[in-house]
Amino acid sequence: MTTPWERFAAVARHGAQRADRVPVALIVDSPWLPGYAGLDTLDFFLRPAEWQRVYLGLNERFPDVAWIPGYWIEYGMAAEPSAFGARINWHHDQPPSIEPVRGGLNVLCDMEPPDPQHHGLMPLVLQRYLDAEQYLLPESESIKMVAARGPFAIAGWLLGISDLMIALKKEPDKINRLLDTLTTTVIRWLRAQLDVLHAPEGILVLDDLVGMLSPKLFEQYARPLMSRIFQAFDGLIKVYHNDTPCPHLLQPMANLGFDVFNFSHTTDIAEVQARLPGIALMGNVPPLDLMVRGTPDQVTAWARACIETTGGRGLILSAGGGVSPGTPPEMIDALVAASLSDAD
Repeated sequence: MTTPWERFAAVARHGAQRADRVPVALIVDSPWLPGYAGLDTLDFFLRPAEWQRVYLGLNERFPDVAWIPGYWIEYGMAAEPSAFGARINWHHDQPPSIEPVRGGLNVLCDMEPPDPQHHGLMPLVLQRYLDAEQYLLPESESIKMVAARGPFAIAGWLLGISDLMIALKKEPDKINRLLDTLTTTVIRWLRAQLDVLHAPEGILVLDDLVGMLSPKLFEQYARPLMSRIFQAFDGLIKVYHNDTPCPHLLQPMANLGFDVFNFSHTTDIAEVQARLPGIALMGNVPPLDLMVRGTPDQVTAWARACIETTGGRGLILSAGGGVSPGTPPEMIDALVAASLSDAD
């Protein structure tokens, strides 16, 4: 029997093709999972047995869904910024928040890339991945994918988004140095995670801030750096999450080197399919307006419309972004219902 991961991977590797039915895959992490499981967020982070229980329980509750990246050991968005000295503020009811680094670009532009084995929260994540697979492998489970924030997303946390955008225009030399360092960091961080796992098959890169760039700034900054990341992982499934509405960048992004695009529900899926030929599309149900605030029937109807519009070719049904806090399980069931109806 085809597993949800196998169905996802088949479409991811052959973006224009159709599986036996449209796969369902969802990005889930600490904004949603502790609330779904009725846990304090710090308990979810700090108690490995609870973390394992939650993730294994997802497979039992939703047997037709692939979880991306799945068995994700993350502390919100804190892992990469913590290695550059950002102050992390922890909370019981939400992921940690991050303060920009004091001194900003002048302090950061000449920093050396951190070592994932020694700096910030990264070594703790690596050790937890090792420990997790020791538990999961005897259960016939393994971790298929690892994740990292992209260089622009990390820069946004380290500098603040406004200061980042100003620097792209006014301080190109300094911001280029920082972004180059962050790109090296992303590649090293992904490789370090891959190296501790038994048989990983893919990477997830999350960088919404790329979508805020003009076409000119995209070519100047984003193309060389994002291409460098995706080209470093030849042979793996490469998923790019960017749910900032950016129809002006669809065509320029088409040859960055990723296999799967998770994008904003506000962008027409037919337009995305036309401009990203050969790339699997992961979406496109509104994560907040429908999957939190809507009804199951509305979710199923929207998902079926995505199937009809694309012909199901290269489509992975998902939210147009990650699963939002407060998403009821019934909304995920409704997404699966659209997939199952496609198989009838």
